[in-house]
Amino acid sequence: MTRDLTFSLFLPQAATDWPALRAKALLIEQQGWDGLWLVDHFFAGGSRGLDFFEGWTALSALAEATDRLRLGLLVSCNSYRNPALVAKMACTLDRISDGRLELGMGSGWMEEEYLAYGFEFAGVRERLDRLDEGLEIIRGMLSGGSTTFEGRYYKVLDAPCEPRPVQEPLPITVGGAGEKVLLRIVARHATRWNCPMPEAPEIPRLRKVLEAHCREVGRDPDEITISEQTAVIIGRDEKQVAEKLELAKLMIGGFVDIETMTVVGTPDQVTESLLAKTRGGVTDFTVLFGDFGEADSLELFSEQVVPALREGFASI
Repeated sequence: MTRDLTFSLFLPQAATDWPALRAKALLIEQQGWDGLWLVDHFFAGGSRGLDFFEGWTALSALAEATDRLRLGLLVSCNSYRNPALVAKMACTLDRISDGRLELGMGSGWMEEEYLAYGFEFAGVRERLDRLDEGLEIIRGMLSGGSTTFEGRYYKVLDAPCEPRPVQEPLPITVGGAGEKVLLRIVARHATRWNCPMPEAPEIPRLRKVLEAHCREVGRDPDEITISEQTAVIIGRDEKQVAEKLELAKLMIGGFVDIETMTVVGTPDQVTESLLAKTRGGVTDFTVLFGDFGEADSLELFSEQVVPALREGFASI
């Protein structure tokens, strides 16, 4: 299946206010970015005092503020909301945005957040099994009619879901990299698999694991877009790259291993690094900038990297 390359800004909505978040969304829409992903967290780990907007509410406001940008959470935590409620929220937001919602789902991982807000932090396997059941319900409700489902963890009885979403089917992204269970959930339910930064070097191998799961569940693997969560540190020249690298250590160094998880360099260097990733199957990039997307980084990437990448990708 032939795919276009797509690029979205991954922007954890920490330490910001609404005018700034709205302005950044409008800026990247003007620059031609495909989408904007926020996160489904309620505070920043290790920095609970920072302002931190709730993701679904922020997406709803951004849907009204923007016209073209696709919008989602990378990814919405299945444990935080009943899946039938998520289906209703997704349909509503897809209507508000006129068909621009990207529904991202994951099993959840941030234990301190679970404990802070009173959510049960089950074991890894149970959280994955809950995600699998939750997606079964969500897909049923998004596909039309009323949904009945009874599993180990969730039950819905003749649950309606009107109005229908604008997009049919509404795209579902599942994030994570667990080989035995998570990628099987991707094979069963997702239209896009988003690989987190720590596992990104393993995408070519994990892609083969995903393909095997697809064969087992009777799914064409070409139906699933391969997406990578990518940290980028970019500067117009070597001097600015060095400055941006130092800034990145302060801004994202607490949760990103700068040495192993980032693409660093001038526009030409970043282009070559990302083009190599497309050879491993990646066609969608969710980009976290080391400076959280300052205007000059966004401009360099959108004006120099994206066109060059698309030209290079077309020749592969």
